[in-house]
Amino acid sequence: MTIKAIGFSGSLRKASTNSGLLRCAKANLPADMELEIVDISAIPFYNGDIAANDRPAVLIELLAKIAAADALVLACPEYNYSLAPALKNVIDWASREADNKVLNGKPVAILGAAGGMGSSRSQYHLRQVCVFVNLLPLAKPEVFANAFAGGFDANGNVTDEAISKNVAAQMVALQAWTKQLQK
Repeated sequence: MTIKAIGFSGSLRKASTNSGLLRCAKANLPADMELEIVDISAIPFYNGDIAANDRPAVLIELLAKIAAADALVLACPEYNYSLAPALKNVIDWASREADNKVLNGKPVAILGAAGGMGSSRSQYHLRQVCVFVNLLPLAKPEVFANAFAGGFDANGNVTDEAISKNVAAQMVALQAWTKQLQK
């Protein structure tokens, strides 16, 4: 059975290293796994008035893709020692679906690139959010990449073999974690 994952990056820049990590993940998937990378830049900030009245088509489409996915891959940049608003916003929208049906019990891999400790603080905060919405994060391997110490080209693509191997190992682990949870 093919595991279908959806991935999105909290960084909206064209040359984002976090988006580069997602591209690296897609290029290093194990057999019988697919990853669709979704652009979340057009998703409006959560607003109860929009939620109750006229949801944009781009939001409806994203929520349907998340619901249909077997697993999530979240590229988590670090902004001011925490997670990026764009990433949190998608989780906020998805968590508002009836009975949390879009996120509840879904396996997730978290990876990220940032300065210093490579998004470790933001990933910690994201894991706290996962607890509340009952996403089930993969524990190991963790992927933290220092975006400013080399390892990425000018377009944000991964060029470091160690980072690529770590991302590939995480995708193998996500596939196994997803299959374990589906039993």
